[in-house]
Amino acid sequence: MALKRFSDEPAFVLHRYDWSETSLVLEVFTRHHGRIALVAKGVKRPTSQFRPVLLPLQPLQVSWSGDAEVRTLKAAHWQGGHVMPTGEALISGSYMNELLMRLLARDDPHERLFDHFTTAVQLLAEKSDAQPLILRAFELLLLRDVGLLPDLAQESSTLTDLDPLRRYVLVPESGLVSAQDDDGQALAGEQWLDLQAAMDEPAPFVPTLRACAACLQAVRVPLRNLLHYHCGVRVFKTRQLMLDVQAMTRPRTPSDSGASPENFPTATSP
Repeated sequence: MALKRFSDEPAFVLHRYDWSETSLVLEVFTRHHGRIALVAKGVKRPTSQFRPVLLPLQPLQVSWSGDAEVRTLKAAHWQGGHVMPTGEALISGSYMNELLMRLLARDDPHERLFDHFTTAVQLLAEKSDAQPLILRAFELLLLRDVGLLPDLAQESSTLTDLDPLRRYVLVPESGLVSAQDDDGQALAGEQWLDLQAAMDEPAPFVPTLRACAACLQAVRVPLRNLLHYHCGVRVFKTRQLMLDVQAMTRPRTPSDSGASPENFPTATSP
């Protein structure tokens, strides 16, 4: 029986594992097939044509064969368009990769999400100072695409429309609920409505960026709590990496001896 073959599929490498002394297994996010596993045979050899191509956060076109859980990579080409994000932007991109690894099942296509990811990676490479906005927009669109974000235009328990003047909080277990007056994680109904309207646009990434700009700090913690809840983690590996980097680069004083990394500035961390 002939093996199934797929050619010239838009893709990004999310993660890589050692397969043997010369080969790797790649977790790849493709536009039409979702997240798949590919074995790249001989990629560790100095003469391998794959070595300079199979990098994270780079738009690729890949070809593979097989229909088992792990297929065989046949070709990979860099599509071009932008350079790889660097510095903190690279860590932010790795954070997005980690979210996709945790929240996407294999062989489950998410074409719109792939397009959102492509836009986010390109913006990280070109506008690294906008990292927080890019990450919040991507988190919202990711959660919605995989069905983990409630309708932000309705109170979840009653399905009634939000009052623009009231305050609501996003609770992982129960969705949007009316907030207590002293709840620091609450946003005005108008802000939630703006976020939902932005995500409903035909091309939602840039509108969602703009909507996030009006509530950037307020929406960060509710989204993080929701992601932690659904991913089953307390701290993402890439966030811990950012905290560790900040701890190493922050000037130390005698009073730092008992400091916790959680107290370090995290304005641009995931």
